[in-house]
Amino acid sequence: MDNKVKILLCEDDENLGTLLREFLQAKGFNADLCPDGEKGYKAFLQNQYDLCVLDVMMPKKDGFSLAQDIRNVNSEIPIIFLTAKNIKDDVLEGFKIGADDYITKPFSMEELVFRIGAILRRVKGKREQEVTSYKLGKYTFDTQKQVLLDGDKVIKLTTKESELLALLCHNINDVLERNFALKTIWVDDNYFNARSMDVYITKLRKLLKDDPNIEIINIHGKGYKLVAPTSEEK
Repeated sequence: MDNKVKILLCEDDENLGTLLREFLQAKGFNADLCPDGEKGYKAFLQNQYDLCVLDVMMPKKDGFSLAQDIRNVNSEIPIIFLTAKNIKDDVLEGFKIGADDYITKPFSMEELVFRIGAILRRVKGKREQEVTSYKLGKYTFDTQKQVLLDGDKVIKLTTKESELLALLCHNINDVLERNFALKTIWVDDNYFNARSMDVYITKLRKLLKDDPNIEIINIHGKGYKLVAPTSEEK
């Protein structure tokens, strides 16, 4: 990752904070760790961050207060709250302040990375004009009209088919992680949704089968890869 995504991580549990920072860095992010809300706010003012991960219960300044201060400076930056509590009022408070997501401890670090990825993808989609058309071998995929064009032939896609194909195209000739796709499109990566996604992958393979240069391959233990000669059209 050339331009690493820069994350402000505020967590007063030193062990957890260090583990999270190291894990995020191993995943290609640039993460700064602050042990309390005051230091977090100073770091935020001094640096340009792409996303904040804030523990709710912190000394000197709690996560909610810090988020409000951050929002006063930058109303757009995505914020994820980490909390040991799973109290409805706290969750509502977090979303009122403008949280983009909320994770209750204990959580898997992989899940945090997936949530970060999903939020950054949404933000990127808002900031940039998203690619509305992909050229895939003999096909043209129009993401807005949800159609696959094969010469004069128009193949209408369902919303799920279109969303999944768009994700594959976004990661063309690269691995689309299975859990990321599930959380992005189906929200939950449970067994039934995973089976549903397998069905949609099979459907997409059938729709693209007339071009021998295109295939969707299984990457064992990871996800899928759309292999295709490609060019993007804005």
